[in-house]
This record gives sequence, structure tokens and C-alpha cells, in this order.
Amino acid sequence: TLRRLEGPWNVTFLSPWGDTFRTTMSELTDWSEHPNERIRCHSGKASYEMTFELSAEARANGAVLMLDLGRVEDVGIARVLLNGQDLGIVWTKPFRVDITAAVKTGPNRLTVEVVNSWRNRLLGDRGLPADQRKTKTNITVAENWKSAPSGLLGPVQILTEAVLASVSGETR
Repeated sequence: TLRRLEGPWNVTFLSPWGDTFRTTMSELTDWSEHPNERIRCHSGKASYEMTFELSAEARANGAVLMLDLGRVEDVGIARVLLNGQDLGIVWTKPFRVDITAAVKTGPNRLTVEVVNSWRNRLLGDRGLPADQRKTKTNITVAENWKSAPSGLLGPVQILTEAVLASVSGETR
């Protein structure tokens, strides 16, 4: 691990119902356990943003640098943008993208977009009168359903080529 990316994370929540809102998370938090009901019952996309510094020494040896997102829940889909460059979508473990070409010495702007299913929104709507629910479905939301872990849960880290080689068992 070259560097662990700690908060704060500026998070913008966007839902299909148009209720966009923002918060700052000092550390990555599971939406389903958040004290704010809007976050706990969110269904849709959230965009995590932060700025981090990278030293010249980290770039000096020409090693491949990978961004490892750690855990991404509940459907495990994330888009990674670094310094305005779209580095693609990850949808399976390990949630990693090559950032070598996009990262620079000094400040770097990271954006990770994460989506979740509508399960937590369905659970939030379950106890509301029908006219106050955001979701409409023929699915019966059973009493034994539990919230699904959601969001970018991390840890988010920058890895070097040497770490990747040791994980796969290769020597380079």
C-alpha cells in the first residue's frame, strides 16, 4: 500500500425522484447504518469526491499505480474518475483501476460514483402511507427483510505494482 485515502469525502446523493442532497463524511460509512434517514433509505447514485496529494517520490520509479476501492455495496458497481479522466467502471472484486496515466504529482481530484438497488428505499417506504411512498411495486416487502449494506465502504488505497505482484503470487 502506497497510500490510504482518508476523508473527508464530499458526497452528493442523486435519486431517480430528483431529491439531490449533499453531505460530508469524515470516514466512509454504510448508508444503511447512517443516522440520517435520507441516506439510510437512499436508492440511486452517490458521487464521492475528495482531493489527495501524491509525492514526486511515489511517481519516481515508474511503477504501475492502482486505486483499490475496498468494498463497494450493495450491487457493487462504481465508476472512477481521476482529474477529470473517466477510468471506467468496476463491478467485481477486487474493485481496482489503473490510475498510472491519470494521477499526477501534487493535488489530485478523485470522484467515485456508486449505485445501489432500491431495496433500502422499499424498506423506508414500507411503513409510510401509500400516498407518501416514493416507490410503487407489486413486490411484497416482507417483514423479515433487512437493509442491505450500501455505498463506498473502502478502505480506498493506492497500491503499487509490487503489492499486486505479491497478491497474485508472481515475482516481477
